[in-house]
Amino acid sequence: MAVVRVSDLVIPTRFASYLQQRTEEKSNLIRSGLLVRDPFLDNFLAGPGLTINVPSFKDLTGSPRVSGDDPTVRIAEDGSGSQPNAHKGIGTSQEIAVRLSRNDSWTDMDLAGALAGEDPMAAIMGLTASYWARALQKAFVATVQGVFNDNAAAPSGGDTHTQNDLTVDVSGGGYVAGVTDFQLEALINAITTLGDSAEDIVAVMMHSIVLSRAKKNNLVDSIPDSTNTAAGNIDVIAGKYRVIVDDGLPNPAGTGANQTATGIYHTWFLGTGAFRLGMGSPSNPVEVERKPEAGNGGGQSILWQRVEWCIHPVGHAWIGTAPVGGPDNGDASTANTLAHADSWRRVFPERKQIKLARLITREA
Repeated sequence: MAVVRVSDLVIPTRFASYLQQRTEEKSNLIRSGLLVRDPFLDNFLAGPGLTINVPSFKDLTGSPRVSGDDPTVRIAEDGSGSQPNAHKGIGTSQEIAVRLSRNDSWTDMDLAGALAGEDPMAAIMGLTASYWARALQKAFVATVQGVFNDNAAAPSGGDTHTQNDLTVDVSGGGYVAGVTDFQLEALINAITTLGDSAEDIVAVMMHSIVLSRAKKNNLVDSIPDSTNTAAGNIDVIAGKYRVIVDDGLPNPAGTGANQTATGIYHTWFLGTGAFRLGMGSPSNPVEVERKPEAGNGGGQSILWQRVEWCIHPVGHAWIGTAPVGGPDNGDASTANTLAHADSWRRVFPERKQIKLARLITREA
């Protein structure tokens, strides 16, 4: 007679596919359009390599010619001679994306489940999609922080940014109500740093303390979530910017280099397509390990899960030195982590091509 084992209850490939779908459904970042699935990066994760070059075309520049009726005036192929108006070409930028390999494991003892009358492993499996959605958001936060930290530093080594051109800082030297805290005017000033690309901003990522201030200033509305009716309502700022609350943004309660001065909070404005997302599948994405000898023979189950991600900030190149599993989220003061200033370099020449802005406020 065939014996049903714990490993028979999890079909790895099917469960991995289901887990990835559920993670995407539960991710506010993906549902808001901030992280856009990219087949190019999916294919990268399906193959070898820690980093990949992501070529992109620069925008067309210059002004058009004024047409004439003199048949002797011709366009030169190379701009030489008496006809300097050569055909124009198109430039390219070389972005670099980096692989993120993550794994985790959970365990339960057979006897514990028997005594409790419930199956702890079944509960664990039901919670892992939410766990990985939160982990994806933490990696995203670290990546965005790294981009802003690079922007706050003086450009070097071919970096094309102007120092702090992504940021508006109204925090001042001390708290002044209506001046240093989160206000509509400061919001507009931050978004306006994108020029005529400000319309591309779709979401605001903020600490719960800053959201509280925005609510007190009557800047927040609650509307039905059109992307997921089961989720109920969502908050929007100024009638259009979807709110994503995350207390992991730089704030006074942070740790190390992520800890700001007393009362200082960072708020991020994010545009659609500002980030490209790759999601791959390791060779063994899901495993169930049995240890029958554990618990003095009572038995133990261990659930292993592995993911492959690539969170790429458009217009930037990863220039850090990552370990074989890819960079850790890390503290902003730790080299070669996603959050470190020296891990990223802007390669897009125009500020308005970077669909990000940051507002720094003092809330108390």
